[in-house]
Amino acid sequence: MEFVIVTGLSGAGKSQAIKVMEDLGFYCMDNLPPSLLPKFAELCYQTVNHVKKVALVVDIRGGEFFDDLFDNLSKLKDYGYNYKIMFLDAEDDVLIKRYKEHRRPHPLSPNGQITIGIEKERKILENIRTKSDYLIDTTNLSIKNLQEKIKKIFMEGEKKDNFNISVISFGFKHGIPLDSDLVFDVRFLPNPHYIDELRDFTGNNKDVRNYVMNYSQSKEFLKKLIDMTTFLIPYYAKEGKSQLVIAIGCTGGKHRSVTIANELYRYLKNNNYKTIINHRDSEIE
Repeated sequence: MEFVIVTGLSGAGKSQAIKVMEDLGFYCMDNLPPSLLPKFAELCYQTVNHVKKVALVVDIRGGEFFDDLFDNLSKLKDYGYNYKIMFLDAEDDVLIKRYKEHRRPHPLSPNGQITIGIEKERKILENIRTKSDYLIDTTNLSIKNLQEKIKKIFMEGEKKDNFNISVISFGFKHGIPLDSDLVFDVRFLPNPHYIDELRDFTGNNKDVRNYVMNYSQSKEFLKKLIDMTTFLIPYYAKEGKSQLVIAIGCTGGKHRSVTIANELYRYLKNNNYKTIINHRDSEIE
């Protein structure tokens, strides 16, 4: 049985995520008390044609029940029920904006400041965030983007032990992607922004790519990046991780990071790694 625990920050998109899981054929339940996890898993297995895919939202709305989460996750493993954790996160200013737009109080600060509630929640969720198998940063994701990201993780017919690699280019001035496992800074490379005929293009442009990769430091860095990445991938997989997010950043996320991300993606794809690419900030002016 494919058993997924959906959790994360309030306002980060768990409700949307569980809708996508339902569309993918998961039996879904929202706000299940952690103490009921082992019994619920048992019931799913005892059905005549036992449920094949289950997704449960477990978060701080459970109040004091949430404190029992890790004990009950341990029980699941003791009973032979394997599970994955999908954690949704977003930057504080985006969470605050979403709360204000929907005029909702934060569950940990119903009569106070939203920032205080978010701070409390981050502390409570810190341990489960570090143990998550899938960490999704929804800061810059539309609902459609979130749907696509989840579908790529849990698409029908995929084996759950497959190892997925996401290569992301970004601009440091727009913030580091929260779901990054590895972050590489390429701001030391020559910048096409200062070349008039290249400034308005991105690293997807052939001339921009050739400009960046024409320098010896670019070639040497790419070689070392590939060596480091291919060295680390088996160890991440061995630890039970199902997803590795590699973020490549430059100042604005338009030229150098896009170029290097494309080169890394091309290498991984050509060597049969299951890889997707996302240029997060390339179209931001």
